[in-house]
Parts: sequence; structure tokens; C-alpha cells
Amino acid sequence: MEAFSPLTATLGGILIGLASAVLWLGNGRIAGISGIFGQLLPPAQTVVWRLVFLVALVAATALTALAFPQIGVGGAEPAQLAAPPAAWSIPTPVWIAIAGLLTGIGTKIGNGCTSGHGVCGLARLSLRSLVAVIVFFSVAILTVTITGIV
Repeated sequence: MEAFSPLTATLGGILIGLASAVLWLGNGRIAGISGIFGQLLPPAQTVVWRLVFLVALVAATALTALAFPQIGVGGAEPAQLAAPPAAWSIPTPVWIAIAGLLTGIGTKIGNGCTSGHGVCGLARLSLRSLVAVIVFFSVAILTVTITGIV
């Protein structure tokens, strides 16, 4: 949190909201990353726009990181993976794999992820998205409280 900047947070939020609106208005699709990615395998009939969106998402992130290394997570320092609590004696790759699997299962059960529910669903005043956001933020707060990782 030492590198927090209201300016970059605001600009990032505006760009995420704009991208979500452009995808919704231009393609009639919700910018839920888990849903976009999840429909690649097995391939849906709408693979092309999904691939273009995901490639552009990764490319824009990489280009921005190269062009503006001073902004983002940690400021000028490279981001570090969050290690599990030392007392748990779980290797970091296993910790990350467990987190990824739980996230994947949660997005499948909840029929969406933070971007789909948090950005797009709340903007559409979806009650289901509101419940999902309340649940995953509560679980995130509980996880931080239990593990002590911030």
C-alpha cells in the first residue's frame, strides 16, 4: 500500500469501466474474464473475439508495464509473489496452485468472477452480482485475517 496513488487508481478504474462498456455496447458481451477464458476450451462458436480480447488484455498490460515501470504494484520495485505463512510450511507454487483452483471453482459455481460480477454486474444493478461481490469480499477479508498476508 506504500505505492498507492489516487490518480493511477482512478485512471485504471476509468479504463476498466470504459473497456467493459465498449465490449458490452459493441459486442453485447460482459467483460467477465473467467467467462471469456472459460469458453475457449472446448471452443465456443465465438472464439475469435475472445482470443482478440484476451491477447489485447495481456499485451496492453505488458506494454504499459514496459512504458511506465514506475506505476503499478510496488511502484518501481518488481511485484513479488505472496508467500504462504511460514508456519503452514506449504511451498509457494503449491500455495498459488491451490489459490488458482479455488478461484476457478468459485467462478464456475458463482457463474462469474470479480470483473464480471464486480464491474459489469454491479453496473447493471444485478442482485446476483451484488450477493457474489459481498461473498467474495467477505471471504477475502477472512482470508487476509487468517493468513496475515496483505
